[in-house]
Amino acid sequence: MRSNIVHPGADKLRYEIREIVAVAKRVSVAGIPITWENIGDPVAKGEVPPAWIKKIIQDTTKEDLIFAYSPTKGLEETREYIARERNLEGGIQITAEDILFFNGLGDAISHLYRNLNPRARIIGPDPAYPTHSSSEAAHSDKPHITYRLDPENGWRPDLADMEQKIRANKDIAGIIIINPDNPTGFVYPQETIKSIVALAKKYKLFIISDEIYSNLAFEGSGMRKLASVIGSVPGIAMRGISKEFPWPGARCGWVEFYNRDKDKNFDAYAHSIVASKTLEVCSTTLPQRVLPKVMSDPRYYPYLAERTRRYEKKAVYAHEVLSKLPGLIVHKPQGAFYMTGVFKKGLLKKTQSLPVKVELKKFIDPYLAKASLDKRFVYYLLASTGICVVPLSSGFNSSVQGFRFLLLERDMEKFKKTIDTIAKAISDFAVS
Repeated sequence: MRSNIVHPGADKLRYEIREIVAVAKRVSVAGIPITWENIGDPVAKGEVPPAWIKKIIQDTTKEDLIFAYSPTKGLEETREYIARERNLEGGIQITAEDILFFNGLGDAISHLYRNLNPRARIIGPDPAYPTHSSSEAAHSDKPHITYRLDPENGWRPDLADMEQKIRANKDIAGIIIINPDNPTGFVYPQETIKSIVALAKKYKLFIISDEIYSNLAFEGSGMRKLASVIGSVPGIAMRGISKEFPWPGARCGWVEFYNRDKDKNFDAYAHSIVASKTLEVCSTTLPQRVLPKVMSDPRYYPYLAERTRRYEKKAVYAHEVLSKLPGLIVHKPQGAFYMTGVFKKGLLKKTQSLPVKVELKKFIDPYLAKASLDKRFVYYLLASTGICVVPLSSGFNSSVQGFRFLLLERDMEKFKKTIDTIAKAISDFAVS
């Protein structure tokens, strides 16, 4: 090409959660069955959407208008439903005009970062969710800035670290939290969110709260949404139906804008996001039409409660087994369907390995040449046992060494076998 057509931040776009799939498929060809513990798709892991939700969707497809465009911001009746439900929870009050629909939160994340001033930075958690961290890094063409989630303290955010980085980097314009968190399953206590809101107010920042798992918080977790404590600080909450219904293939998510009237610059930013969505005309109509019918059904929240009880049961077993390993830090999650193990410093070495077929050893060696220590373990685990987890360092832009796995397996005995195999692999790897 006579001109360089590649965006300067293109090399920042990484999504190891799916990149490892290509390696897993090669392992499968070698005759090793794959246990997929990498992608948080409930349906792919055997979660069958209830018949009554399917019936609502089927009946809705008979409506002619679901084949038409929706308004750019989303169906008015759906946005009004969400605003009413949001306002009943207390905290800041919104209207339908404060809600904007997207084709899933991946689409929303893309719009949020690409409409930021290239100099404006958003500080996010470490470990980070890669769609956020990669998009933020790509928009600025600089490494993503993170605050520390402390594995030695139940994954609570290090607020002193957060404030120090905000003070040191004047380009930081916003803070993102993921609540419940992916990959850790941590739920931010209300007092912690209040402290983050206070920091945002002190330094004139806005807050993004990714709440895609908010209705999958475990009972007793203390889950509170940003709207309950946002006060007068500008903010954006992000929600969707992918994990809840579950219907990830619907690609249906939305954002809620808070306090646009409190800051002209934030209002202009929000307007630019709406304008950029207008260029795409609208988001998909069918799931928007279905949403209030499903969420207002009296069976909906009991259905979610039954699912979270299953996830918590698996988390209890995994914690019981993995916490016995002397070289691993493990915390029981409080929401979503993810769990992490963190290797203590000094446990991992470049000389460690697991038994692997000769042909697979030759295949994975190039991946291991410059890999982080936790990625070495993850690839050896995959090639040796067929269990496909995700390394924290490269998979979640993290400074800590560890791995994430899922709590989605419906067969409890199969789940126990997976956890037991991981535990044995860690023990064998440590002494190899």
